Amino acid sequence: MIDHQPDLNQLPNELKPAFQELKVLKHLQQAGFRKRFGFSCARLFQLVFVLLFHQKNWFRLLESSKGDAFPGKDAVYRFLNHAGFAWRRFLTSLSVATVQKVNVLTSSNRDTVFIVDDSMFERNRSKAVELLARFKDHATGAYYKGFRMLTMGWSDGHTFLPLDFTLLSSSKSAINGMSEKIDKRTNGYKRRQEALLPAPQVIVSMLDRALAAGATASYVLMDSWFTHAPLIGEIVSRGLDVIGMVKNDNKRFLVQGRKLSLKELYAAAPPVQRKKRGILRSIQTELAPGIPVRVVFVRHRTKKNEWLAVLSTDLSLSVEDVIRIYGIRWDIEVFFKCTKSLLRLQKEFQGRSYDLLISHTTIVFSRYILLAWQHRQSTDARSFGGLFYVLCDEVGTLDWAIALQQLLDLINEIATKAGKKLSALIQRQLQQWIAALPSYIKACLPISYCES
Repeated sequence: MIDHQPDLNQLPNELKPAFQELKVLKHLQQAGFRKRFGFSCARLFQLVFVLLFHQKNWFRLLESSKGDAFPGKDAVYRFLNHAGFAWRRFLTSLSVATVQKVNVLTSSNRDTVFIVDDSMFERNRSKAVELLARFKDHATGAYYKGFRMLTMGWSDGHTFLPLDFTLLSSSKSAINGMSEKIDKRTNGYKRRQEALLPAPQVIVSMLDRALAAGATASYVLMDSWFTHAPLIGEIVSRGLDVIGMVKNDNKRFLVQGRKLSLKELYAAAPPVQRKKRGILRSIQTELAPGIPVRVVFVRHRTKKNEWLAVLSTDLSLSVEDVIRIYGIRWDIEVFFKCTKSLLRLQKEFQGRSYDLLISHTTIVFSRYILLAWQHRQSTDARSFGGLFYVLCDEVGTLDWAIALQQLLDLINEIATKAGKKLSALIQRQLQQWIAALPSYIKACLPISYCES
């Protein structure tokens, strides 16, 4: 017989209630994650999920003294490299279910939004990664190797939840192409085809999937890279309004039959008489396809002599509400920073297949969803970073807590087999010992022991 070893991939005590409440493993099963033999998909997923909170990477964990209790390296990598698993279906199901739970805690007067943005997914040291391409970082002007991580999330101004993502490659600046061994009937092949599509087309598909899954919002927030008339028309046709930054390019706005550039539109816009000095001007106009919009001009925060333009297709909003709602877009920037700095996005596993990039990114996003739900339920003012380090400290006490529980089980088993007098003596001594323990140790003990 194989010696029974306690599972070392158990969740931290503070994260376990949220993991069970959101029914993460149930969403994994409903998405079709199954194996014929070996370790189950649920156990492998939970192992990779909790790996971050051990503050070790996969290689160091296998090299440690606990390495024999974990599945082999090949089992985990086969799970992450499997092209048939529907990782998008799992992420959408988990996200939408969490959004519905958050909606219960949200006032009906609060604005809910979809946020669309992209971020760098760097693999500068890689050479053989599938669909690897070269992109330009528009913030610094430097080029990097990797992907564009196009992400869509949901937010109510307090909680941000990622709904969908795509790691976009490029056919023009590609370094490596698609693997020829991939089965064209799998979900992995569909994700690879999607990686070569234009970003506006992918955004429309993301919105359709989110709406079909049951997610609802009033506005779609976008940066200046996506606020263009064709994409705005597609979003408006689906019953959603758009609020986005306007780029000063060759766009033309229709005002009384004249086509004006953004600078000319600023000159034609009347000043806004408001208490807030940052709001300069506002004007109602039309985009070239005939979409009525309102453009609000605000002062640039760092360059006082310049201005920024924010567009809204909802003409009933005041200029203050347009700026306030657009400010929610910053939630996705916090999300990008948190996943890369704390949750080891693009760093934890260094695989070469596109399937591993998709699977690991989905697991990182699911970590953020549970942290966001835990943060929403917390009554204190802890940040995501503080909550993350608290959970990591909780894992450090996991081993001795399991050992202590096993010792109590052994004592109770001996007490049940002894006589009545000896059993009563053992129980009294056990109660006195538990009563003298510190509160943080009592929290790790089963409730039945503390009440016996």
